[in-house]
Amino acid sequence: MTRRTAGAPFRGDCAESAAPLPAPELTEAECRRCGTYIAGLDGRYACGVCGWVNDHSEGHRRLPRADEDPDRPPRGRRRPKPGP
Repeated sequence: MTRRTAGAPFRGDCAESAAPLPAPELTEAECRRCGTYIAGLDGRYACGVCGWVNDHSEGHRRLPRADEDPDRPPRGRRRPKPGP
């Protein structure tokens, strides 16, 4: 994977990312490893009993990008360094 340099344009589908994302859907399934009944968001699961996790690409919708996160701090602002 290559990193994008700061200021380089993103070559993705901008029209798709301009619309707000719909609310996630609660989905349910059985764990593929141990058979425990589990719930997840948009087809992405993690079993709390055996630790099995399905691949992110198996989800029903695309994952949001960092710039689509409403809780993301403003650009140019960094997290404070932890104290001693």
